[in-house]
Amino acid sequence: MMQAFTYCPQCATPLARITRAEDGGDKERLRCPACDFTHWNNPTPVLAAVIEYDGQILLARNAAWPGKVYALITGFMEAGETPQEGIAREIAEETNLATQSLDLIGVYDFQRMNQIIVAYHAVCHGEIRLSPELVDYRLFAPADVKCWPAGTGYALADWLTARGHTPTFIEFPKRD
Repeated sequence: MMQAFTYCPQCATPLARITRAEDGGDKERLRCPACDFTHWNNPTPVLAAVIEYDGQILLARNAAWPGKVYALITGFMEAGETPQEGIAREIAEETNLATQSLDLIGVYDFQRMNQIIVAYHAVCHGEIRLSPELVDYRLFAPADVKCWPAGTGYALADWLTARGHTPTFIEFPKRD
């Protein structure tokens, strides 16, 4: 979920929605009426990997997720690392696998979380040992894996399509 800013981090004055002229026209943003701080609320880059392990796709289940939802390995870049270094690090931290090769799949927006996803295809090897953040994993033949209608699910679908597979999407339950 998006971080809600209420107070100015510089002077602690309550932020207000204030419209100002910016490049491209007027823009309403959370701004400080006292010191002129602006909360830009730019999207956060997130790294993701379609992990190919022994010819299969590895999907994992996060300990914090409800139900039996499996997804790609994801994580945030650290200061001073490239996206490729970041996703290789995340893969090693979360699965214990070494990354043999990386290829960019694409960049996807995930507006619900105010994120931009940079997705890679990673060919990996080693012995799978999950971090405490993950509780389970499954390996799927590319023809059998199901995609989901959200950021990383579209990356998986694009990767499958590029390899001659027709992606199948699961349906999320409708929210009231």
